[in-house]
Amino acid sequence: MRNPSRWLAAGLAVLSLTACANLLAEREARLQRLVGQPLATLIAVEGVPDRSFDHAGVTYLAYDRRQVEFVPPPPIFGPAWGFPGPLGWYDAPPPTAVVRACETVFAVKGGIVRGFTLRGNDCG
Repeated sequence: MRNPSRWLAAGLAVLSLTACANLLAEREARLQRLVGQPLATLIAVEGVPDRSFDHAGVTYLAYDRRQVEFVPPPPIFGPAWGFPGPLGWYDAPPPTAVVRACETVFAVKGGIVRGFTLRGNDCG
């Protein structure tokens, strides 16, 4: 083996993507059970929507889920609080904010859930 850490990183990436795909499939299967159900069942299961709008006789109910995570910077040369340089002490880079979001929109016509769509980077 030339670089075992590279193989380990690749294997973990594949496992992570597989886990995300499984979570997305489970979520879609759970939401698919709501299709064909009355609006009251949708609200009982998912709660009150964040917003709704009507268009061409179809009511769209949107549910938003957002979360912000702060990812620490990678370790750099020197102690965690900074490192010396020719012009003085440099601060370590700040953490990165990552927004994870998923919007689920249900289409309701005649009081019956007709379908749904998922949009975002964290719908699994």
